[in-house]
Amino acid sequence: MKTIFKAANDRGHANHGWLDSYHTFSFANYYNPQWEHFGALRVLNDDHVSGGMGFGKHPHDNMEIVSIPLEGALEHQDSMGNKTVIRKGEVQIMSAGTGVAHSEKNEDSKNPVKFLQIWVFPEKRNIAPRYEQKVFDLAGRKDKFQTVVSPLGTSDEGIKMNQQSWFTLTDLSAEKSLTYELKNAQNGVYVYILEGSAEIAGKSLSRRDGLGISDTNTFEIKASTDSEILLMEVPMTF
Repeated sequence: MKTIFKAANDRGHANHGWLDSYHTFSFANYYNPQWEHFGALRVLNDDHVSGGMGFGKHPHDNMEIVSIPLEGALEHQDSMGNKTVIRKGEVQIMSAGTGVAHSEKNEDSKNPVKFLQIWVFPEKRNIAPRYEQKVFDLAGRKDKFQTVVSPLGTSDEGIKMNQQSWFTLTDLSAEKSLTYELKNAQNGVYVYILEGSAEIAGKSLSRRDGLGISDTNTFEIKASTDSEILLMEVPMTF
């Protein structure tokens, strides 16, 4: 088993006033040659957007873009004609494919919205752009794994990604343990502690710490405190 650890306070940080963002991987003005990506996982941004503010309309292509709200409400609009709002318990994906423009805005005029912006390199390039979002039952991840993203063409739970990737959430009670089994032994998993603390593959992690795990079929998660944890299984051949 190989592991690579990223402490919360080692992430890149940019505070633009309206946007306070932490970057696990090289992004914008933050560059770390050891942290350009983890396999197909290219961007993991932890964004706080002030009330009424947001990202204006801008283009993307050939990238799988996932948004996971942690607090508040995020308004989405895109050139495919989608206009919607996502909240905690929902997950959104946009396959940029041949090209799409979108904007993301805090729906609330006063309170911040907090969400994860995640980019994954696609399996197939230049596909037709697509959009999907889904509400997930928070009780469905209590002390067990809940798949929220899975590959196109599979019958697995979750919204569909143009990549052989699975995103999983768990809300794990203190002292509870789970064993994660990789869907593909050639993949790796980036584990991100949203809240609480846990022992992952024998290593202690706290809030917003991350751990990349590869060259294994399974690993153990044991919550030290009540914890919310995101697991992103991705191909490593990137």
